[in-house]
Amino acid sequence: MSDTIIRVKNLGKKYLISHQEEGKYRYKTLRDIVTGSLRSLGKNLLPAKQEKKLPLNREEFWALNDVSFEINQGEAIGVIGRNGAGKSTLLKLLSRITEPSRGQIAVRGRVASLLEVGTGFHPELTGRENIYLNGAILGMGRLEIKKKFDEIVAFAEIERFLDTPVKRYSSGMYVRLAFAVAAHLEPEILIVDEVLAVGDAAFQKKCLGKMGDVATKEGRTVLFVSHSMQAIAQLTQRSILLYKGNVQFDGKTDQAVRLYIAGQKDESEPQGYYQAPSNKNGNHVAWAKVHTSEGDGVHCWGRAIAFEFALSITQPHESLWFSFQVISALQQPISIFWFYDPEAAFRREPGTFIVRCEIPKLRLYMGSYTLTTWFSERRSETMLENLRNICQFEVVMHEIERPEYQWQADECTYLEDAFWQSAEKIG
Repeated sequence: MSDTIIRVKNLGKKYLISHQEEGKYRYKTLRDIVTGSLRSLGKNLLPAKQEKKLPLNREEFWALNDVSFEINQGEAIGVIGRNGAGKSTLLKLLSRITEPSRGQIAVRGRVASLLEVGTGFHPELTGRENIYLNGAILGMGRLEIKKKFDEIVAFAEIERFLDTPVKRYSSGMYVRLAFAVAAHLEPEILIVDEVLAVGDAAFQKKCLGKMGDVATKEGRTVLFVSHSMQAIAQLTQRSILLYKGNVQFDGKTDQAVRLYIAGQKDESEPQGYYQAPSNKNGNHVAWAKVHTSEGDGVHCWGRAIAFEFALSITQPHESLWFSFQVISALQQPISIFWFYDPEAAFRREPGTFIVRCEIPKLRLYMGSYTLTTWFSERRSETMLENLRNICQFEVVMHEIERPEYQWQADECTYLEDAFWQSAEKIG
């Protein structure tokens, strides 16, 4: 038997969007409603008259268009893309919540979906009753559900509220129970949307661990949608990148993440450089540059690098504070650097001032990085400006020798100099 558990071929989902034409359709006021009611009463009393109806202005919108892929049993797959790319639509089609407009979906096995807070449970039933209801929907017998019951309750941490109707649950409690049910009732396919963002950090970590176990230890299939590239990279080795309803990339997660991050940036902005809008006022970063070893935003590991910032000061203050972070492609803060000089000129007079941070030997591992800047007034704890995802640059290893095999992406965060001693026999 084939290992393919999901097969999608030429999938498309179309929606019809209605537009209101100016002069023909508009929102009704209370006076319009009262007047319309009187006219309707008059029409009922008078002989019927044929009324000409205005045509509706409709537009076709393809949320998904010509999407094809196959997923094997036991794979954990990330689904990523910008808002509106078609991620949630795809999951709803795979979960059979909505029907495709064209194309084919073949799914082998039971599917448990966690797509939105508020779906999947009956609000009037208790947590206990909903566990059994969901198990029955998945085709499980009462004894099967009973075996998993204690494990579900313990994972969800809702023992005190087990016999309370779920309509009284907080969104966090609801998601904890919904995920516990979906993950523990042994579906062949587990589909999880960004809904986990409702939970706290500890619960999110717990869920990621469980989804990893579902795929690697239990041999079941996981589809996971998230805007957290760190979570996607932690759970999956393969990801599908959607863009405007099409599959832009289907392959290794590290490559998909890099493409996604690159697509978030303004393509007109050069690598390693940032320029503030010309009409920006107040204390701010006028421009920023990364001086890389190879130029054009490319840096070779182990070489000197410099980060330069032009600070535009209109209101000097003695407690102005500037810092910046280096951020990985997975949106992880890697390192932070502060500039706080009590004698800095920009604390005493207006103007444009250049600050420069030099690192003699950058040891960041190969990959794509950006900067986040923080400009604040410390005494009043006022944030003046916070720039994110600026000055993208790449670290490469092309001049660093590595015997026997090639450099691999995401092996580590940074690579230190080290000195090995020869192995000595001691016995």
